[in-house]
Amino acid sequence: MDDSGATRAAGAGVPAVEAAFASGSGRVAQLRWEQAAAAVRFEDLGPVSAFPVIPGKRWGPGSWWSATTGRHVAHGSAAMLVQLMLLDRDRSVTGLAGRPVRMVWREEDGSVRSWVPQLFARYADGSGMLADCPGAPGAGGVRARRAGEVLAVACGQVGWVYRRLEPPGLVVAGNVRWLAGYRHPRHRGRPGLLEAVLEAFSHPRPLTEGAAVAGEPLEVLPVVFHALWCGYLDTAVGEVLHERIRVGPGRSIHQPSAEAPSPRTSADAFPDAGAGGAGTAAGVGR
Repeated sequence: MDDSGATRAAGAGVPAVEAAFASGSGRVAQLRWEQAAAAVRFEDLGPVSAFPVIPGKRWGPGSWWSATTGRHVAHGSAAMLVQLMLLDRDRSVTGLAGRPVRMVWREEDGSVRSWVPQLFARYADGSGMLADCPGAPGAGGVRARRAGEVLAVACGQVGWVYRRLEPPGLVVAGNVRWLAGYRHPRHRGRPGLLEAVLEAFSHPRPLTEGAAVAGEPLEVLPVVFHALWCGYLDTAVGEVLHERIRVGPGRSIHQPSAEAPSPRTSADAFPDAGAGGAGTAAGVGR
């Protein structure tokens, strides 16, 4: 990081920031943050550094097949995976990436600091979100809090946002995991079946009742769950999914997926995400 860029204040008590990222050739490049935010498609990049493997933890790094991008996205924790699922279902999101950028700055005492946010999301309006995914509310020490301050200002300067995405309630997390199992387009079913499902739920009705109207439930239910994932159907995701839960119409099947004008937190993909409580999706079979 060159001294001229490092010492120029970006705001009160907040230093200028540079962005390091792995280019298409695999080499790490570094630009002033404002340049990088305008020119770099972070959603197309792999991790700038690998997710750490922590001995003794039950969870290790992996990858998530994104229905939004049709590609795999790297993740490093169970908390991050849940947020990836929520963002993948968010109709305003057009791109996702895990750890694609390292933010670098120099503090007033001359020390160089850096932080790699866990998630990047691109929105339909071209803006972006850098995010971290704590495993519990309030998790993170002094270093994480300072990084959050710096990244929030840096993102705000380019019309983006930085978020710490707190874990959703257990019911919402369980429901999104269930519906995510039906995110792949193969769950649209045979030709005409999705349309029959949408017609059956053109007015809100119990899940199994509408499935029986559309056809054989064992064939129809995966299509219903796919439609709920895509937003073609709607239900109260703050309640445990069960056979009598009411399902109704959602967005039009002909409506483009990405349409929201501004970045949102991943919880906004599920309006009832604040509803906590124990439980997971149950009562319906795959």
